[in-house]
Parts: sequence; C-alpha cells; structure tokens
Amino acid sequence: MMDRYSQMGVSAALNAWADAGLARDPERECLGGGVSWGTALGGIQTFEDGYRTVYLQRPPGRLSPLSVVLGMNNACASHIAMQLGLAGVCHTYSVACASSSTALGEGFRRVRSGECEVVVAGGSDATLAYSVLRAWQAMRVLADGDETTAVRACRPFHRQRQGLVLGEGGGALILEDWDRATARGARIYAELAGYGANGDHSHLVRPQQQGQVRALRMALADAGMAAAEVDHINAHGTATREGDPIEIAAICEAFGAHAANIAVNATKAAHGHLMGATGALEAIATVLALHHQTVPPTAHLDDPDPACAGVRHVMGAPLTDTPLRAALSNSFAFGGSNAVLAFRRCEAH
Repeated sequence: MMDRYSQMGVSAALNAWADAGLARDPERECLGGGVSWGTALGGIQTFEDGYRTVYLQRPPGRLSPLSVVLGMNNACASHIAMQLGLAGVCHTYSVACASSSTALGEGFRRVRSGECEVVVAGGSDATLAYSVLRAWQAMRVLADGDETTAVRACRPFHRQRQGLVLGEGGGALILEDWDRATARGARIYAELAGYGANGDHSHLVRPQQQGQVRALRMALADAGMAAAEVDHINAHGTATREGDPIEIAAICEAFGAHAANIAVNATKAAHGHLMGATGALEAIATVLALHHQTVPPTAHLDDPDPACAGVRHVMGAPLTDTPLRAALSNSFAFGGSNAVLAFRRCEAH
C-alpha cells in the first residue's frame, strides 16, 4: 500500500510523534494538527517498476491499480495524516533538495500564526532507483570511487572532493505551540525561531552566492537573531567542486568577521544526499547538536580546500568546548530555491 519513500516517511513521523509523548489515536480527529511534508521525487520507485512491467517484460505485465496513489507526491503526507488522525492542513512541498526544509519552515509558520497547534513536518525520498542513479551520473556530479575508497567518497570542503553520494530515508520533527508543549510537560529539544526562503532567479543548477546570503539574513531577521548569536551552521555541503566554496563565501558575507567563529559541518559526508529528505535529517542533526552541546565533525575532512576557508570547520573530532546558543541549517536546491532554518537552544524540558 506504500511506495518505499512513504514507508520511510511514515516510519519517521510515527517515531517522532511517539518521542514527543503524543497519543496516537487515528479514530479521534485532531482539527488543530497538520502535516507539512517534503519530497523531491515522490514515488519514483513505483513508476520505475511500472515502466519495467509494461515495457521491459515479455510479455508485458499488468500494472497495479494502486500505481497512481502509490506514486503521487502527496501520498506520504496523506498516510501520516490518516495514521495520526490529523485533520488540519496536509501539504506536500517539492522543492528539490530544499523540499523538507521548506516543509519545516512552512509548518513553523502555520504553528506561529495559530492555524495549527501541532504539525508533523519533515520529508522522505527513496532515490536509489536505477533510473535516478543513471540520471545523476549523467550530470557528472556523483563522487567516483572504487571499493577501497568508497567509504570516503563524499568529502565536503575537502581539497580533493569529487561530488555527492546519493542516500535515501526520512526524517520528521514535531512542531508545537510553545504554551501547549510546556503545559503538557513535553521534552523540548530546541526552539525553531526563524525561517528564510527565496529564489535566486539565476540558474537551474549553478548556486548563486547572493541568493544564499539573502536567505541567511532572512532567517536571522525572522528569528530576531543577531549574527553574533549563531555558533553553529549545518551546511548544505554537497562536496561538489563549485557548490562548497560558494556556500562558504555566502556565510562569510552574511556574517562578516563573526564567520570565523562559527562551527561549520556538513553531515552529508556521513549520511549522503537524501534529496527531498536531506533538509529534515540535517535539521534534526542541528537540533541535537544544540541539545547535546556537541557538533559532530565533517567526516573525511582532513585536508580543507583553501577556497573554503573563512569559517571554523569541525573536523577530526566532535566539537564540545564551545557553548552553542543558536544554529542554522542550510538547504540550497537546484532551481535556485534556498531555505534556511534558525534554531535556538532550549534549557532541558
């Protein structure tokens, strides 16, 4: 009944809901609960399987009558709403690599405006389909590697970085009105304080520094946060030759001299690029960095590229000696869509 991307997304959402200490009762309609979900490719595996059945099998096979509802991009969000009885807004955002960061930001706005009391926000993608892998390979942005070097293939900010490595999965966060969460004694990991999003109207695949600078500044302004408050940034950091230096230059321009104090890492070196799910996974990593006051290092970064200088790269070992007050999570997508989430540390709840 579900494409792989929906399976992973529903699993993540149910885990997050349980972790938040919320009761799961799909028979009891929750009018103030919503879903804000992101995916880049939706049920691509269902459609690839269908193509194989119709065009490559001899004789052609028969398509499942569920193919459309398995493959549609809003299937995962709908399944989450049905599983949890959430009767509020149920929206899906498809903004390439910024899909789930956009979903988080838009869900945040709905809670802040009072439209929703609680929103399940995040994203999922199952992009390890043959056609998708070949398409990315044709773009020449995937890292090369043989069996001896594959484990270090994704090396953001490294002098010898070669490109990205695809991953897949799902990630979810529960966004809840502060008064409601504190009244019920919820465990609060962090405050989502601001969101900045724009389009850089420049190029379908080439990142633009000024668009990223604007998104960073928009997130700070939305959070009422001074640049000097930010101690950590989870970078988009895909390990492409062009993208990494542009992102670091954008951070340096947005933060000025304070950029040298900001602990920057790129967790894609560990989990790969999950496309539409990446923003949610990296937001979770950012939240947990604030919660545990620990920034994990960028894996495999032992020779930083001088073109990526100007920030405090976390490498080799976790950073634990710097108090973390606020942190940003960056997502910069094909199509020129930029999304930045700003988080503040909360005292233990």
